[in-house]
This record gives sequence, C-alpha cells and structure tokens, in this order.
Amino acid sequence: MKFAYRFSNLLGTVYRCGNLNFSRDGNSVISPVGNRVTVFDLKNNRSDTLPLATKYNIKCVGLSPDGRLAIIVDEGGAALLVSLVCRSVLHHFHFKGSVHSVSFSPDGRKFVITKGNIAQMYHAPGKKREFNAFVLDKTYFGPYDETTCIDWTDDSKCFVVGSKDMSTWVFGAERWDNLIYYALSGHKDAIVACFFESNSLDLYSLSQDGALCVWQCDTPPEGLRLKAPRGWKADILQREKEEEEEEDEEGEGNRETTIRGKAVPAEQERVGKVKYSRLAKYFLNKEGDFNNLTAAAYHKKTHLLVTGFASGIFHLHELPEFNLIHSLSISDQRVASVAINSSGDWIAFGCSGLGQLLVWEWQSESYVLKQQGHFNSMVALAYSPDGQYIVTGGDDGKVKVWNTLSGFCFVTLTEHSSGVTGVTFTATGHVIVTSSLDGTVRAYDLHRYRNFRTFTSPRPTQFSCVAVDSSGEIVSAGAQDSFEIFVWSMQTGRLLDVLSGHEGPISGLCFNPMKSILASASWDKTVRLWDMFDSWRTKETLSLTSDVLAVTYRPDGAELAVATLNSQITFWDPENAVQVGSIEGRHDLKTGRKELDKITAKHSAKGKAFTTVCYSADGQNILAGGMSKFVCLYHVREQILVKRFELSCNFSLDAMEEFLNRRKMTEFGNLALIDQDAGEENGVAIPLPGVRKGDMSSRHFKPEIRVTSLRFSPTGRCWAATSTEGLLIFSLDAQMLFDPFELDTSVTPGRIREALRQREFTRAILMAFRLNEKKLAQEALEAVPQNEIEVVSASLPELYVVKVLEFLAASFEESRHLEFYLIWTQKLLMSHGQRLKSRAGQLLPVVQFLQKGLQRHLDDISKLCDWNRYNIQYALAVSKQRGMKRTLEPVDTEEDTDASDEDSLHLLRAAEEEEEGMLV
Repeated sequence: MKFAYRFSNLLGTVYRCGNLNFSRDGNSVISPVGNRVTVFDLKNNRSDTLPLATKYNIKCVGLSPDGRLAIIVDEGGAALLVSLVCRSVLHHFHFKGSVHSVSFSPDGRKFVITKGNIAQMYHAPGKKREFNAFVLDKTYFGPYDETTCIDWTDDSKCFVVGSKDMSTWVFGAERWDNLIYYALSGHKDAIVACFFESNSLDLYSLSQDGALCVWQCDTPPEGLRLKAPRGWKADILQREKEEEEEEDEEGEGNRETTIRGKAVPAEQERVGKVKYSRLAKYFLNKEGDFNNLTAAAYHKKTHLLVTGFASGIFHLHELPEFNLIHSLSISDQRVASVAINSSGDWIAFGCSGLGQLLVWEWQSESYVLKQQGHFNSMVALAYSPDGQYIVTGGDDGKVKVWNTLSGFCFVTLTEHSSGVTGVTFTATGHVIVTSSLDGTVRAYDLHRYRNFRTFTSPRPTQFSCVAVDSSGEIVSAGAQDSFEIFVWSMQTGRLLDVLSGHEGPISGLCFNPMKSILASASWDKTVRLWDMFDSWRTKETLSLTSDVLAVTYRPDGAELAVATLNSQITFWDPENAVQVGSIEGRHDLKTGRKELDKITAKHSAKGKAFTTVCYSADGQNILAGGMSKFVCLYHVREQILVKRFELSCNFSLDAMEEFLNRRKMTEFGNLALIDQDAGEENGVAIPLPGVRKGDMSSRHFKPEIRVTSLRFSPTGRCWAATSTEGLLIFSLDAQMLFDPFELDTSVTPGRIREALRQREFTRAILMAFRLNEKKLAQEALEAVPQNEIEVVSASLPELYVVKVLEFLAASFEESRHLEFYLIWTQKLLMSHGQRLKSRAGQLLPVVQFLQKGLQRHLDDISKLCDWNRYNIQYALAVSKQRGMKRTLEPVDTEEDTDASDEDSLHLLRAAEEEEEGMLV
C-alpha cells in the first residue's frame, strides 16, 4: 500500500476572517479559511483549497490585475507570494508588523500595504525570476492612527488610504508637482472604505457610523504633472532635450516642457495645487450606534455601492445620486467582508461569526452560492459506502452532507436540538443515522432529505455513540449517563432491548462487518461483545488496563482495535478473546504546550491519548488521532509507526508550540499568565478609566487543536479527519508519485508503442503498467479494438488485473469514454472473477472505488433520462390528443381549446399511471 497521502482539500470551513476576492474572470471566489485559502469555482461547482499554509490566520489577500499572483499576509505580518496558476509559493517575506490591507495597482507594477499608521509602496514582482521579489519604493506618513483601507485610481497615478483617525489621505504614486498628499476630514468615526471614481480623482469615503462623503477634485488625472528634477538628473534631461530639438524639424507649435522624457503642454504648467471639495454627505445607517458599517465594496463601471453592517443587513446604492436599490438581511451576524465580481452581477459576503460565505446575484435576487460550516467544532464523520459523500456532525446540533468531488455541502439537517455525538451510513448508503445529546437517535433519508425515524429511550438519557449493523436493520446507541446500550429496529422503530452490564459511560460502538456481533467500549476498562442473534447475551468481555476511548473492527471482521486512556492501541482476536498485539503511542502523539500551561509539553503528554482510531481499507494499517496536531499511521502486523501527518501549522490555535516562547518570558514569569491575571477580568480586557477605545465585549478565544474523528474512504484512496481547522481530506497524490512496478531496463515508452504497432496488445499493456505512467497506460488500453477486449483481458496475469481495475476506477472520474471502460471492467471481472474471490479482502477497496465512479455516472445519467422520458411522454400525449381532435372536428372556439388542454392533461396522467403500474 502506498503512503504518499497529501493534503487534498478542506471542507466544513468556507470563511474565517480576512477579505474576499473574485478572480479576474469573475467566476471564482477566493476565500481565506484560517491559515489556508480556498478557491470556490462557481461556474464548475467545485471548491479547491490551495496546498499551502501560513503560520497564523490570514489577515488579507491581494490579487494582481492579471489574476496570476496573490499576496497572502497573515496576522503576524508574514507574507507569501503565491502563483495561482501552478498553486505554489514563489517567495516569502515579512512586513515586520500587522498588515491590515494590501492592494495591487491597476497596471500591476506596484502594490501598497497599510501597516500601523503608515502606507508602504513596493515594486510588484515581475514575470522574470528575481532575487528579491518585494522591493520597498516609498513609505507614506500622515495618519495618526491605524490605516484601514486602500484604493487606486484607474491610471495607477494615485492611491487613497483611510485611517481610524477619521481622515482620508490621497497620495501620489509618483513625484507629482501639484499633488504630494491631500488630507480629507469630515467624518466622525473610523474610515471603513474609500473608493476612487472611474477615470477620475473624485472619491467616496465611508466611515463606521454609516456616513458617506462625496469628494470632488478640481483636477483631472491628466492634470497631474511630474516634479522637475534637480541636480545631475536635470543636466542629463536637459542634454536629452537639446538632442531631441535638433532632430525635430517641426519646431513650430505650442511650447512644451519635457520632464523625464514626457511632454507637458504649457497650459498645464500654470495649474495650481490639487484641491478637493465635499459635494454631499449621506447617511446609510438608520438604526443607531449599535449597527455599525463593517464592510463595503464599489464597482466603478456600474457605479454600484455595496455596504454591509454589524446586524447582517446589506444595502445596494447607485452613486453618485445615492439611489437605494436593495436593502436585505442575509444573517444575524456582522458582515465581515464584501466583494463584487468584474461584471458587477455577483456580490460575495463573508460572515466570520457564523463561518458563512454567500454569493448573491442582485439583479435576479437569487443565491449563486450559499455555504456555511459548523458553528462549533465538528465531532463525528462517516463516509458513504461508495465514497462519494461524507456526513459530519457538530456541537451545534447540525448534520451536514458533503460531496467529495465538488467539496460543497448540499444538505443540512437541523432536527437535533443539542450536540451531535455520532454519525454513520447504512450499508446501502441511502440512510444516515445520528445520535445526539438531546436524547434522540434519528434516521434520515438521503433521497427526500427528511427524518423518517426517531428512536428514543424509555427514560431521558444522553447518547454518546451510534452504530448500525451490516444489514441496516438494527440500530444501537450507547448512553453517557445510564451506562446502557439501547437497540432498536430500523423497520418498526421499536425498542428491541436494553443491554446492561457496563459500569461507566459508553465511549464507542462498532458492529462486526461480517456478523451481527456488537462491540461496546466503556470507561469501565472493558470491551464487551454482544451477540445480536443469541438473546442479546454477552459473548465475551475483554479486560484492559485503562479506560477505553475508542473501538473499531477490521473491514473483514477478524480483528478488533481498542484505544485506551494510557495512549495504547491494543489488537484483539474477537473469536478467541486473545490479545494479538499492542502499540505504545504516547511518544508518537507529540502534544503541544498551551499558552497558559505551567508545565512542559513533555509532561502534559502524559495525560493525552488517542481518542479515535480507524482501519485502512485493506486492513493492514490503522490511523490514530487525539488531542494533538498529528495523526499517526501504524502498520498493524509490524506494530511500527509508518508515517505521521501534521494536520495544521496554524499558531493562531492553542497547543501548537512544543517549547515555551522565550520572547513571552519576563522577570515575573510568562507574559500570558501575567496578562490574564492582571489585565483581564472574566476574559474581558480592562482599559484605563475613561478610555472607550476598542470593543468592550471582545473575548480572547484561542481554540485548542484536536482531532475528533478519523475515517478511511472505502476506496482506500483518501482519508478524512475532523479537527479544529475543519474537515481535512488527505488523498494519494498520483501526479507527484513515481511508482514503477516490476520495472527493468527493457521497458521503455518506445517499446510500448512498437508493441502497439505490431498489435501485441497484451505485452504493451503489461509494459505500460510496469512503467506505471498514466498516459502510457491509457494509450495502451485505448489502442485495443473493442472486439478484442475479451481476449486481451483473459490473457492478463492475475497480478496485473488488480492494477488495470485500479486504473479503470480512476478513469471513470475523468474520462468520457464511459462505454469503452465499462466493457473493459465487465470482461475483466467475468474472466478473473472466480480466481479473485480468494483475495476478496484486498480487492474490496478497488471494487468500491469502481462503484463510486459508476454510481456517480448512474446518478447523472438517470436524472437526464428521467427528464427526457417525461418530455417524451408529454409530447406523445399532446400529439395523440391533436390526432384525436383532427378526426372529430376542428377547434374554433376558446372553450374547445380549454377542453383540449384538459384532455391532454388526462392523457398525460393516464400515461404516468400506466408507467407506474409497469414499474410496480
């Protein structure tokens, strides 16, 4: 089995903090999710998280005008220059301070960042490789408080910066003679956003109290003139000017002054300094001080202004007339970020309080995208049997179903009134069963998205886990407070039995995949095996040395893995109740040190353990995770650590640092402990008397990194983990992996193509799969004529049949040659099915991978066929009705027309009833 699992995607988190951006074509939204960036492709309905991460949560993202580069800055001031084309980091940089915003100039040559009370302009990286991609050009001073926002003119000659000191500053990007800087005042609160008008120096400024000021400039952009150079530069330019005048034979005309090689008309020399005047002042906020303006965006071509408020309301206005177009509420939390796409049709909203991302088409008043993660942390996850869907449950009481191909949540189930503790699929994949702390176990139908069964106990209890047997007929759930296991019938919903015997809370349940035997784990240091067909009796009791936290069966049911509180994973033979192995995982877990811990990470690891375990699809390996940022992959037979995966490198989360940060140490001890004891009261920062700066209701919350659930995909190609960061997907990166299979020097691409020309298809396929190149294998398989597939597939050795099946399963997700690959799959299974039965356990992931691709095509084609069948039935019914009318009499009046419509409806209903009878 390959272990080249790499980070693939992040689900369950769509927006955390920072600013939203649209791509250049306007079809994708770029959203910061913690310390990562996710690109939501709205046109193709896919989400993709870039394989890069910053050390802290992302504060701001700036896109280049051509959409190829992005500057990502985190809360600590560290920046990444990222290529969005190849999805890789090109350069690292540190701005030595917290950066609030970053913006490229429209010509792409420079970018400006706001840091503290200054603005810094850098030369933007070019297309050629450079030693230093970020070169500081100028530093602009002026504001007395933190700078908040940036906007450029269309010609990249000037930019405007807003500040918390209620002033707006216009700076020149060049050394203009009539504009060095210009300060605008008139607001009574911090500036949230400022925008230039299209092809003009006129601008709009918006403050936190909802005030909009319209500023008019008396000078057009062409009226800006460069400052005359002095010293040796002036001598060089004068010499160049004299040489140009000698070459210029047309000396007549208006007198012109040349500065830096540019001609400026004489009339512009007499132009004075640039001046601004306020034309109007409008007020957006009509609900008082509690509803502050939090975000704004302006589309210059359509003159559309979008403003978001702390109450979740947003307004659409047309400027400069200030005409209200829309005023709607999208949430009950503050709108943290707003963005408009290039065409001005779609508006993106980000709400950090709910982790919500919305894309609204304002003209049709409809949602293009509406996604929201779990409000609190995720607790449980489960894969569908074919690997197409993932279901997650969270502490917020919601159950969400995610599509693994698109990365989007397509249904949210909200029937639970308390935190969800366990989720699972039935064997058919059409039913989801969940347990909750509200005392109910619910079954949901994925066809109609409804709760069709609710299982309850005779007396109120909190359920901590849930399990369903392989037939889907028996549902069991473990109680957290009564230490009992309840068993229900899925068909009738009746309580079948209550299993008693444990003396502590039930921590985990798992059914044997091959038999109706239930394994229950408890804090009473035992694992009990219950026989569902033998009067619900305890078959065996496995005694352990510590509290049991998790239990799981191997996919073939021949082995049982148990995780205990002393950081051990023990393996048992369930038939003979004999322990067959154990793994000591305390040193592999590597827990971190919390910010307020008074002990080292080495000592704190003594109280940590694995809280979730999961077998791989072939049963040879096991994944384990817990209160740590690491997930450990062990080989079961050898009992060794194969690989350790780091889920996050985000230091904005707690328990990430292994050692104490010496910069936080003072002569009085840890600075975090001192600040907590002296400067805070119940988590609220205490300011000086009479000072009202900042949010008085703010809370210092730093979530701790942990892994709550792990699952391998049934296909064996990927595994998922629910953590503080969200739902992380790790998959096999086949593009970067070179895995030759029985390779020797005689196997080359040239010999493969030569064998194809000689029509030796079996030899060409064998060599292609030895070289293990995807394109060569595709070329070899597709070169086989359709009428010879059966002969070639029968001549393949058994070892290569598995390789070909894996390739076909992967091809179903990408290729359009559906019928051709289906014929290959059918002939291979018909020819080698009997011989492969002996390796059923190892082949199960491959077969499920095949099923996943086939099921996806089946769903897409069946929807299309149902729609086409309905249209054909309707057309036949209408044509039949018209033929009957022609034989009777022509239709002249409106009554006859209405009657004909009723007849067609009757015929259509009759056709539908006849079809339903045939289906039944």
